[in-house]
Amino acid sequence: MSNAEELARLRELFLSAPESEGTRWLAIGLSFTLFASVLWMVRRRVLREEYTPIWMVVAASLLVISLRIDVLQALTRSLGAWTTSSTLFFLGEFFLVLICLNYSVRLSRASVQLKNLAQEVALLRADLERRPGG
Repeated sequence: MSNAEELARLRELFLSAPESEGTRWLAIGLSFTLFASVLWMVRRRVLREEYTPIWMVVAASLLVISLRIDVLQALTRSLGAWTTSSTLFFLGEFFLVLICLNYSVRLSRASVQLKNLAQEVALLRADLERRPGG
């Protein structure tokens, strides 16, 4: 048996390994906890409503993956990964990069708005000082 065949057989062995029932129930519980936490934070105005859809999609995705492990295994096979956990870590890292990019865009936009506001305040202050009695 060649190395390539041995690696392919080993990869299939990893992908066909049964998932732990305890891990599945933990993932389902964490998905529902995330749902509840997001709703609680929005209700308490800790999390703005505009972020709610993002986190609800994350919680729903986790729930689907927890309930249908075959979806995760198919995704793992299509990505060429060896284990489902490596696929989850990859997707998590990808999500974090998207979140960082989102915050960078928002921070850049806020920086420009802050600069514009500071310039407007300076102009208004200068206008007030030029007026008689100011």
